[in-house]
Amino acid sequence: CKKADAFLEGIGATVRETVDAKYVRFEGPAALEIARASRMVLTGRGKKSRIFNMKGLEDDEELARALLGPSGNLRAPTLKVGDTLLVGWCEPGWLEFFGETS
Repeated sequence: CKKADAFLEGIGATVRETVDAKYVRFEGPAALEIARASRMVLTGRGKKSRIFNMKGLEDDEELARALLGPSGNLRAPTLKVGDTLLVGWCEPGWLEFFGETS
């Protein structure tokens, strides 16, 4: 996602690994596994974001709706920042997250 790349460059973030979603797919169960390995998941679409505290979260269906796109794969862009997973482009949510952690 060009917007995400420009955003990360603008805040001076260092990207350690990039996986091209055109070639590597994370379908439903794999996407949920990645999310479950995180402490927090921030999902976004446009200007709306949502935070999932993974401790004690039991509703996989609701989480899957936020994580997966129409193809059933993990939405892009997805970033793993420490123990937090950011899924989908949402500039306001990303600004809040990185503003508090950088």
